[in-house]
Amino acid sequence: MVQTRPQKVQKTDGSSEKVAILDAGAQYGKVIDRRVRELNVECDLLPLDVSPAKLAGYRALIISGGPQSVYDKNAPAYDDGIFELGKPVLGICYGMQLINHHFGGKVEKKPKREDGQ
Repeated sequence: MVQTRPQKVQKTDGSSEKVAILDAGAQYGKVIDRRVRELNVECDLLPLDVSPAKLAGYRALIISGGPQSVYDKNAPAYDDGIFELGKPVLGICYGMQLINHHFGGKVEKKPKREDGQ
């Protein structure tokens, strides 16, 4: 199989076909990055607390998983402006909890952890 480097496609609105992966502490953040690149989509792995202004040039966001719950006092910090950018957002594990919690949903604790711990 021949690996090709993703092409950066510039859109008319100034954004590109580039995806930002916001890392919430997942042990598999680099796996997400590699899988997205294998789909020939250019991406960058950034910290979850990145400024929304730095995300302007991205087409979409992926919020990775992590070991915390959104209710933990040490839950990863984020700028809620990321949800006001009008970009599609995919949450994986913790990322989905974060989206749900941010928009008023409830995250229930299970008796057994589900993150591979």
